[in-house]
Amino acid sequence: MQSLWDDKEARQHTDDLQLRVYTSRLLGKDPSLVLHGGGNTSVKIKAKNLFGEEEEYLYVKGSGWDLATIAAPGLVPVKLKMLKQLVQLEHLSDIEMVCQQRSAMPDPSLPAPSVEAILHAIIPFRFVDHTHADAVVTLTNTEQGPDLMQELYQSRLLLVPYVMPGFILAKKIFELTQNIDWQTIEGMILLNHGVFTFADDARTSYERMLNIVSKAEAYLAKKIKPTKTKTLTAAKDFVHLSKIRQAVSRAKGTPVVITTDSSSDALHFANQPNSLALAGRGPLTPDHVIRTKPFPVLLDEQPERNIQDFTQNYQTYFKRNTTGELTCLNPAPCWALWPQQGILSFGSTVKEAGIINDIKSHTIQAITYAQSLGGWKPLPEKDIFELEYWELEQAKLKKTGTKPEFQGKIVLVTGAASGIGHACVQAFHAQGACVAALDINPEIAGQFKQADILEFKCDVTNWQQLQTAVERTVEVFGGLDILISNAGCFPAGETIESLNSDTWKQSLNLNLTSHEMLLQICIPYLRNGLNPAIIIIASKNVPAPGAGAAAYSVAKAGLTQLGRVAALELGGEGIRVNMLHPHAVFDTKIWTPEVLEKRAQHYGMSIEEYKTNNLLKVEITSKDVAALACAVAGSAFAKTTGAQIPIDGGNDRVI
Repeated sequence: MQSLWDDKEARQHTDDLQLRVYTSRLLGKDPSLVLHGGGNTSVKIKAKNLFGEEEEYLYVKGSGWDLATIAAPGLVPVKLKMLKQLVQLEHLSDIEMVCQQRSAMPDPSLPAPSVEAILHAIIPFRFVDHTHADAVVTLTNTEQGPDLMQELYQSRLLLVPYVMPGFILAKKIFELTQNIDWQTIEGMILLNHGVFTFADDARTSYERMLNIVSKAEAYLAKKIKPTKTKTLTAAKDFVHLSKIRQAVSRAKGTPVVITTDSSSDALHFANQPNSLALAGRGPLTPDHVIRTKPFPVLLDEQPERNIQDFTQNYQTYFKRNTTGELTCLNPAPCWALWPQQGILSFGSTVKEAGIINDIKSHTIQAITYAQSLGGWKPLPEKDIFELEYWELEQAKLKKTGTKPEFQGKIVLVTGAASGIGHACVQAFHAQGACVAALDINPEIAGQFKQADILEFKCDVTNWQQLQTAVERTVEVFGGLDILISNAGCFPAGETIESLNSDTWKQSLNLNLTSHEMLLQICIPYLRNGLNPAIIIIASKNVPAPGAGAAAYSVAKAGLTQLGRVAALELGGEGIRVNMLHPHAVFDTKIWTPEVLEKRAQHYGMSIEEYKTNNLLKVEITSKDVAALACAVAGSAFAKTTGAQIPIDGGNDRVI
């Protein structure tokens, strides 16, 4: 490993807390050291308390912070003296430990300190670093792990057999070090868990970590012979993928998003005949079980049966290990081995699925290396279970807040670059959905910068482009639940007598035929969706057409009729189809200031009067239509299909 320490940059950090942030971020930059919130760091600092007395505090990583992005507020102060007193207690539950640690904070409103705070406190050095370094943990997760650590590090490091994190671990190390001169060791190896280093200056502690991990990496490089992994290509089956997502979501009781890894490494591992047996032995570090569960699921052509078998196996695992009054977690898998396709990761959000995907990638590499060294041997099942059902994790279940209505749902919106479509993308995303945004306008690229919004430049009248966009949506997110069929145009006014044939064809093609193509392509995926819904953006011109708008009105009437037929055909499969009839939505591209002024003058009105020319005297905006689309796609309209819903402020001609 290469040190990222930079003297010039380090000199800009003028105190120990700033240096602590600096080296914490250096550690956090390397995913082979820590992953997604893993690891923790601390520094001991003297400061004056409320009474002006000098007191020593442990500034330790707070809950919810990631080492890669940590800032000074992420290192929370705890009174060092009290932490050192806690370790001398004979017994202390972790719930009690958390309460006592918070009581020792000068500002209890800050995030909770790391569960390793007591351990950091008893290490008699200013700076302490803790990682879950892949190379070290891989070696300890083998049959000869303890012997390898002794061979590599001699007496430079303290070897600590695995015990649960928190008070038990701190107490164990406190007892082990009663007769040890801390100055004679540079760090600790927690078998099957990770590495601690420490020093009185930030750089030494940081670089000791790198030296320890480098030694393990060098050993692996020497022992593991490079092998060429055969390049494999996944046989993509998007409809089957959506079935898998549906089955996992039902088992979990909430919608999931899927991240698919079809890399050669993932395919190679998934296609091994013993892949499930190997991965099922346990995670790379016990902390990972909270994200990944102790084992994955193996998929075949019957995902419903696979997921059902997994849930039964998980419940058996729970019953086999449970003691006391524990609440069984949801029994759905967190990741899956899918031969010929790759490895899947399931999460309630794109971020969560991505975290599981990253952990999985590090895990399968570690398994591969460990197998070459005599066999993958993580912790016994009982130890893994104890961490998965740690009382601190059980306590979190009681604090679960309300999730956004569409969290984990997957929505596709056409005509998304502006107006109603753009507002729909924002509205559904704000309520937790993953969204695919389609528009022929190249300006769609870069409009939405979130990882859970896909942008497609797509001509919806082109079958191939439309199919590619839909398939890519399913590939990235795992399925499709809600379709907002919105793309359209408003042709210039022409009487039937003077109607240009191109105007007629263009309107029918975009305002009607493209929607029919979209339905054809999306229905197979919506069939496997979760409470699936189709929202068709039609027009007030359907119930109340205007003279000179035949091309538009006829196409929108046909679109509404298409939706009604779809409601009849798809209702038996639980797919709802409803039509919205907006009118006079002026914050769209067709309503330029010039057009708006001209139309207002035509009716002898001011612009404001024209905008509110309806029974309720209100202006209708794209956001209003998007809000209605969310409502109709949501639980409030769960038993409504085939409806035509106006959003026009009240139109006397329609009424």
